[in-house]
Parts: sequence; structure tokens; C-alpha cells
Amino acid sequence: MTPAIFFDRDGVLNVDHGYVCSTDRLEWMLGAFDAVRLAHHLGYLTVVITNQSGIGRGFFSEADFRSFTADFLATFADAGCALDGLFYCPDLDDSRRRKPAPGMIFDAAQILDIDLANSLFIGDKPSDMQAALAAGVPCALFVGGNLNEFLLSQIPVSAAI
Repeated sequence: MTPAIFFDRDGVLNVDHGYVCSTDRLEWMLGAFDAVRLAHHLGYLTVVITNQSGIGRGFFSEADFRSFTADFLATFADAGCALDGLFYCPDLDDSRRRKPAPGMIFDAAQILDIDLANSLFIGDKPSDMQAALAAGVPCALFVGGNLNEFLLSQIPVSAAI
């Protein structure tokens, strides 16, 4: 089993402009690529866990989201810091997977063989923290700034050496 850094998407990896599903509305958070690189360098898997209620609300289709996500993931890969997984919940009423429920985290753990107790979830909302804690994953609330510096401040000193 391998530990992971779980990242919420909107508000952590990219600026939350509300229901982002097109590249013209995509703005990266400062340090996002460096944070993913750092996580990999330290031996963590990198996984995105994201509610995508814009699909359930009819703001964009699941096909639109998948196309956007392919571009999103390709940008990380092109920057030399490919993400290991992305899990999303499109439904408004999915009580098992939709954060604050831990279902997406459990799905990722099963599929990617993740050590949850030694992982870290970085989110920007209370629902992110609730999902992480329900899955037994330590968590940290990111309120903006440089994501790479924030990640460095949250990982154990021994791991960062």
C-alpha cells in the first residue's frame, strides 16, 4: 500500500470560479504543479477527489466534464507531474460518494491500493475535511496562497528530508 496526497480540485488545484468545466475559465492555483511534483518526489500518489454538481444541475454534461478532465490531466502530465487518479461525483443526491461522504476516497483507496492512515487530504471546504476524517485520512484546510508551500508545511518533517 502507498500513501497518497488527495487534492480537492476547485479551490485547491485551480481557482474556484464556480462550476469550472472549460479551459477558458481554468486558472491554476499558485504552486499547483510544484505541489504534485513534491508529492511524487516524496513517494505519495496524487489523487483528485471532486464533487461535480454542475453535471447534476445541468450546467454541463458528463461528456463535457470528461473532455475537460482529459485536458486537465494532460496539462499536469505535460508539466512532468501526472496525477495518479481523479475521482468525481456528478450527482446531487449520492449520499455514499458525494463529499462530505467518504465514498470517493474509499473508491480511490481500493483501486489504487492507498494507505489511508498515512495519506493527507488537502481541501478548501468543511465538506472536504468531513470526507477525509470519515475515511480516516488526516486533512488540512487550504485557504489560498502557494499550494506547494502549504503542502510542504503539512507533511511530516522526516518525509520532506
